[in-house]
Amino acid sequence: MKLRRSVPLLALVAMIAAMAFAPAAQSATPAPGYERFAGCPKVPDEYPGPILACIRSVITGGHFQMGSKDVPITNPITLSGGANEETGAIVANSKGGLTPVKQKVPGGVVGLTGLTWLLELLGSEALTLYAVTEIAGQPFINTDLTLPIKVHLVNSVLGNNCYVGSVSNPIVLKLTTGTTSPPPPNLPIKGAVGLPEYNEATGIIKQKLTYVDNSFAAPGATGCVLTLFGFIPISINGLVNTQSGLPSAAGRNETVQVTETELAFPQFVYP
Repeated sequence: MKLRRSVPLLALVAMIAAMAFAPAAQSATPAPGYERFAGCPKVPDEYPGPILACIRSVITGGHFQMGSKDVPITNPITLSGGANEETGAIVANSKGGLTPVKQKVPGGVVGLTGLTWLLELLGSEALTLYAVTEIAGQPFINTDLTLPIKVHLVNSVLGNNCYVGSVSNPIVLKLTTGTTSPPPPNLPIKGAVGLPEYNEATGIIKQKLTYVDNSFAAPGATGCVLTLFGFIPISINGLVNTQSGLPSAAGRNETVQVTETELAFPQFVYP
């Protein structure tokens, strides 16, 4: 059955929940055909519940811009787990959460630090820089998606702990499919909601959503050290922040995330 309504997925689940089968004893692994929802915790074995729906959302495109750096999302990122029926918290077992996927940062380490002499010393290939988005707090999904994150800047020249954001000071994205209301100088931008499709036989709802946020702030980088040839590490947080325009206040950053999202009733995933 194809639903001719452009509404967010979680609202659809609430509308259709009464159509689902009564809960049965949970199995150890997802049923055949539901393996992609393995990140959704079993109730009550792995999570006391209640879980309204199992979620698998794949970010297939878009970009993430903070400060003066804009990183295209070219490699799919998956967020999976289950939505708590009462709070909207997204909870996950060891197979769920946010997949750590590398996205190539334009300009590499030289663009991040301004240290052009590194090119002669190491060559451009060794200075390729990647950004990996990691969860830094409790995600929530209601009408919108709240996602606290930290961004790991990955290259051996920077050490192993070069981050923008942390658990104690995360980048908090409030992703919406509607229209944003950012502080200046940013202007409002609009997300998108595609037509949902509900399969009565499988209990799976599919929908394409475009989430946006240009109201978040980004803190300065921490843990970035210059580590060459085993010499004493030298902090380069200041260089990274100056070159990248960090910290960056709310109204000067933006993300657009094109997603393909699926929701399944737990009763189907763990029959």
